[in-house]
Amino acid sequence: MKSIHILLVEDNEGDILLTIEALEDSKITNKISVIRDGKEAIDFFENVTDKEQVPDLVLLDINLPKKSGHEVLRYIKKSERHNQVPVIMLTTSSSERDILSAYKHYANCYITKPIDVSEFMNAIAKIEDFWINIVSIPTQTEHVRR
Repeated sequence: MKSIHILLVEDNEGDILLTIEALEDSKITNKISVIRDGKEAIDFFENVTDKEQVPDLVLLDINLPKKSGHEVLRYIKKSERHNQVPVIMLTTSSSERDILSAYKHYANCYITKPIDVSEFMNAIAKIEDFWINIVSIPTQTEHVRR
């Protein structure tokens, strides 16, 4: 069974804890990194040089301090070094404007967070199952070009 590095960009402590718990409940071993604001996320991608640090998958909230999730998404997808990293918009917003903007800037999918805790945990488990067991994604070594 493969293991991947998941970068969670989220400022809500409750959602961070629930997401980590749901990811840890699976039988899959994942490395989970957490960044709590948009500027820090962009700085992370600008400064990452070690292929082991590059995430295989990003779970990205829209409503973040300092820089929005939309700004982070645009940065990742415009970056020649990181544009192949799948980005899942995972947010409370169900705004058509946010959805269109996310797909316009090449989000790999857009998921509105369920309000119910058990539904939220189930959604995270399904995200993990789909992106780890079903989809083929580039490995870390393919993300950082030498």
